[in-house]
Amino acid sequence: MSADTLPPCPECESEFTYEMPPLLVCPECAHEWSPEAASDAAEAESEAVIKDSVGNVLSDGDSVTVTTTVKVKGTQKPLKSGTKVRGIRLNYDAGTGPEDHNIDCKIDGFGAMTLKPAVVKKS
Repeated sequence: MSADTLPPCPECESEFTYEMPPLLVCPECAHEWSPEAASDAAEAESEAVIKDSVGNVLSDGDSVTVTTTVKVKGTQKPLKSGTKVRGIRLNYDAGTGPEDHNIDCKIDGFGAMTLKPAVVKKS
């Protein structure tokens, strides 16, 4: 790796990193990390995509339709198939798999809740 292509420090964002094989070192905060870990983290961050049940990429503010009837804890009635949800917010901290509840939304008659991407379709 040449000095021009070294990534900034992931801790303090300093651009004065240097290579001390097998690690990269930040002279400002003394943080040490491996170059592979830095590139893996950058790839994982750029690949964080949440898709609905049919494979459409979801983004904040989208409108979705519930595709299957979902039992909601704490209520007597289920969330029926065909219910429209407007203005969703994506929660990447919950994970990016189809089994993670990473769609935050408000539904009329139910209130604030989280949904799995596997039970919604972008509308």
